[in-house]
Amino acid sequence: MSRQLIAGNWKMNGLTADAEALAQALIAGVASAPGHADLLVCPPFTQIATVAGILRGSVVAVGGQDCHMQPKGAHTGDIAAPMLRDLGAGFVILGHSERRQNHKELDETVREKVLAAKAAGLIPIVCVGETDDQRRDDGHEDVVGWQLKGSLPDGFAEGDGVVAYEPVWAIGTGRTATEADVAEMHAFIRAELVRQFGEAGQTTRILYGGSVNAGNAASLLAVPEVGGALVGGASLKPEDFLAIAAAAPRG
Repeated sequence: MSRQLIAGNWKMNGLTADAEALAQALIAGVASAPGHADLLVCPPFTQIATVAGILRGSVVAVGGQDCHMQPKGAHTGDIAAPMLRDLGAGFVILGHSERRQNHKELDETVREKVLAAKAAGLIPIVCVGETDDQRRDDGHEDVVGWQLKGSLPDGFAEGDGVVAYEPVWAIGTGRTATEADVAEMHAFIRAELVRQFGEAGQTTRILYGGSVNAGNAASLLAVPEVGGALVGGASLKPEDFLAIAAAAPRG
């Protein structure tokens, strides 16, 4: 079993002072209690350079939350993958449910962004997951299967690409994904990765991204085929984020 990846998605939170405090707290935390999981934080674009500067040389990597399909051009308000790399990012989250829903991103769009990220030397974390309606209609495997097929380009599994499963139906709805739910979907995703990429699909890390916190991390990270966590709100609290990382099983 490879080391798990604990990735913090800060979303649209944090001014410079906030980002500096968070990064400094992470530096202090990993120094006093080094763990056995790989750590990553993805700040807003405006804070990547600040956070990367503080975390440079530490065990905590830095990533972005999205990138454009093109390396440059007339795309007002967007950010290119080479720009993220230039700021100190090594990863980028793509196809997050909030991007798919709020910005109407299609699988084809995500696929093009993955290619752009890889061309710039970034490791893509591609998110997939089904909504409440899709799950109630027993279409969850079809939805996720098509997302994987449409979003992941050839060669994805041969690199360091990461997949993150988000049970959109269980985020902010009052419903909770059980360990059995997580095990079922991660097993399905693994099978789809192997079907799509052959033997290389056996080693792709599959993160779980459904309201992971310090209280449920140990049980979720122990589920078969869970290769880490994509953490939202809890990643804004250094003590909680580090507790989640500490809960990861040893690789």
